[in-house]
Amino acid sequence: MSIGAFQILGIALTVALILCAGLLGSRRVRSADDFINASGRCGCWVVVGSIMGSLVSGQATVGTAQLAFRYGLSAIWFTFGCAIGCAILGLGYAAPLCRRGSLTLMEVVATEYGKSAETIGSLFTSIGIFLSVIAQILSSVALLISVFSIGTLPAALLAASVMALYVVTGGSLGTGLGGIVKLILLYVSSIAACIVATYVGGSLMPALSDTLVGQPLGALLNIDGSEALRARFFNPVARGINTDVGSVLSLTLGIVSTQTYAQAIWSAKSDSVARKAAMIAALLTPPIGLACTFVGLFMRTRCLTTEEATALLAMGSTLPESTLILSSSAQVFPMFIIHFMPPLLSGITLGTLLITNVAGGAGLSLGTATILARDLYFRFSSRAFSGPEKLRRTRIILLLVLGAAALTAAFVPQAIINDFGFLSMGLRSAGVFLPISCALFLPGRIHPRLALAAILCGPIAVLLAKILGLSLDPLFCGMGTAAICMLAGLRRGKPAL
Repeated sequence: MSIGAFQILGIALTVALILCAGLLGSRRVRSADDFINASGRCGCWVVVGSIMGSLVSGQATVGTAQLAFRYGLSAIWFTFGCAIGCAILGLGYAAPLCRRGSLTLMEVVATEYGKSAETIGSLFTSIGIFLSVIAQILSSVALLISVFSIGTLPAALLAASVMALYVVTGGSLGTGLGGIVKLILLYVSSIAACIVATYVGGSLMPALSDTLVGQPLGALLNIDGSEALRARFFNPVARGINTDVGSVLSLTLGIVSTQTYAQAIWSAKSDSVARKAAMIAALLTPPIGLACTFVGLFMRTRCLTTEEATALLAMGSTLPESTLILSSSAQVFPMFIIHFMPPLLSGITLGTLLITNVAGGAGLSLGTATILARDLYFRFSSRAFSGPEKLRRTRIILLLVLGAAALTAAFVPQAIINDFGFLSMGLRSAGVFLPISCALFLPGRIHPRLALAAILCGPIAVLLAKILGLSLDPLFCGMGTAAICMLAGLRRGKPAL
């Protein structure tokens, strides 16, 4: 579909504003350390911007609205899990991480458990974060297709290119400055979206009841009455306690286990600044998720996916003329903005949503590139690199990460965005959370070989549980396996050096 001039103007102004904030950070990047963590000189709100620039991303906005469209209130757990993770990061981990003075989580692990643990942990952590980068590109693809009606591959490549422009010059400081601007715009857009949805749709429960109960779509979704409606769309654990609780736990532990958020902590100029910034991020995250959940529920009363429309027509049903048809449920939030918000505000919100996806993918790809560069590439290279050469090669690795994520995303256009996010957090948590926690709080108490076993076996257990389709959430399998290994190591006492 085509969009109007005011919408294009709003998109252009918003994207230009946030990109300028990111480019402003490039003026202070003179070394690889400046690029990675701003050499530890950022104030509170820049750190908040760095955390939320990656955290409140396509998964928290487009992905949450998509999940709410399918399962209602259970979509809130992504942002609530993120908030709990930020609170734990601030209260328990910010000060110990700052005292370590490292640049990657795996450097902390290497100091305690050896280089082999660092190498294996870096590989699994990179894979985990890479899955989140794919999720951000999928969110951007849904938005770009909705706005410009382009193909999946061009949309994925365009999204990755804008992410590269956002982060490749300014690095950590650029993402922090851009994150502040994005945060302000995102709050304004979320409030506006809730107001518009309330004004247009009224009370959600009656609207959903009229749309689904006793209607062909309700029969298609196995909703045969008001009780089934409440169980599907107004139940916080609609996908099952195992699934939803597992998702919250994976997010909570994944925040602590992710290089991107550790980099934000290390960029702070003091322990107290890092702690305060993490707590502010914890408070600011849930309202955005609630707004996106509300939009997803509203859109359930107004649109169908192509698959649903095809099934209803095959049943002999007639589609109402006002029904919007979405090629994918990932288009729920973008299509709401285009069809139900005033033009200029719609453009500003679309621009904010685009840059939200971009900032999230950019920050996560920076974390991936940092791990690959510092923990793997520079370590195993036979050359000694100068500071400028390290910076250049880190940027090249970042571009390669984004390119690979774009090509991968182009082949999974129908994926549930937050499924990638939950699996990503699960892989990171299973392999990193217990080893990094013991390295910080129980130094010298875990035998390195058993810590190495936890780092290796935890993520493998997550992947096997996912592949085999076990009823138990994959995270529980991974964390249980890692915990057994770490406890076995703890019984050995402090190893001899």
